[in-house]
Amino acid sequence: MDNVADDLRSAGLRVTAARVAILDHVRSGNHLDAERIARGVRGSLGHVSTQAVYDALHALTKAGLLRRIEPAGSPARFESRVGDNHHHLVCRSCGEVADIDCVVGEAPCVEPSETHGYAVDEAEVVFWGVCPQCQAQAAGSGGGEPAQTESGG
Repeated sequence: MDNVADDLRSAGLRVTAARVAILDHVRSGNHLDAERIARGVRGSLGHVSTQAVYDALHALTKAGLLRRIEPAGSPARFESRVGDNHHHLVCRSCGEVADIDCVVGEAPCVEPSETHGYAVDEAEVVFWGVCPQCQAQAAGSGGGEPAQTESGG
């Protein structure tokens, strides 16, 4: 289903202009945080409260239409790639996040050395490094550490 409204209905959610705009914005973005999503939605709809954006993100995540990720040191990010076992690569410099397919496929793809009685069903793997743009920027500025920039998500 390419229609956002149909996706909302299929997930058992009421179709509202805000939910449609939020889901559409997340699908067209790259691991956006709530503030960037809110700015984008306000650009297309006008006024939408921050609380309405958070409430809709929670409902969309709970319904399985979005996935929430929380890289260390970063606000929560949202993505529409759900239903598969994939991981993330995060740039230490600018915060850019990229999806990486899991080489194992099914979850959990790594096993803990001790489960302590837990029924393990998922492992969250985050790879950290420096993205090609930050590497190029550092090389162009004479080397050293990549420049710190605001994360574009």
